[in-house]
Amino acid sequence: MLVHGATLAQSLFRAGLLDELEIHLIPVVLGARDFDRPSSRPDRTMPNVDLIELVLGDITEQDVDVIVNAANSSLLGGGGVDGAIHRKGGPEILAECRKLRAGHYGGGLKTGQAVATTAGRLRARWVVHTVGPVWPSTEDRSHLLADCYRNSMHVAAGLEARSIAFPAISTGVYRWPVESAAEIALTAITQTTKEMPGIVVVRMVLFDQRTYDVFQSAAR
Repeated sequence: MLVHGATLAQSLFRAGLLDELEIHLIPVVLGARDFDRPSSRPDRTMPNVDLIELVLGDITEQDVDVIVNAANSSLLGGGGVDGAIHRKGGPEILAECRKLRAGHYGGGLKTGQAVATTAGRLRARWVVHTVGPVWPSTEDRSHLLADCYRNSMHVAAGLEARSIAFPAISTGVYRWPVESAAEIALTAITQTTKEMPGIVVVRMVLFDQRTYDVFQSAAR
């Protein structure tokens, strides 16, 4: 593991467990727009994703092509990240979600599935909604949590997105342990990027210091 120190940024980790990807740890002021857009990044020799960024911040403020919403199966808004995205994005998001419910997703979105809508008033271009699994007491549902990341990236690629921001799916009211969620997320993203040549930045937006620290440790 190579660690490059800096005074204005935290650390840039090159994680052997993440194959050819870097983990870029960036201190963030909420609402800041000082991230380079993917198109302005220097060309690199790596064929797929250039960076996985770990950011302590607010996912509704991210200036990326796609923001991933940790939705519930109804697609009609809820608490946590879901509620924040609907409130910040405005009624356009809910209107498109209702159209989805009136059509192909009449029974709701299944766990692990992903579907896109407009981003409304958000800085992003689209919101990809995915339903994370509830932490199980007995069965192993890790594959469903991994599916949230995989399927969201496939939907984003279909939109020709170049950058995508994820929350730590299922770690809130669904009670998935952050240590396990971090390993599943980073592994799923790493594996899926090999199929996503157009997506050059994946950002994990983490809502508190503990979650940020756990993801940082998992990336080492």
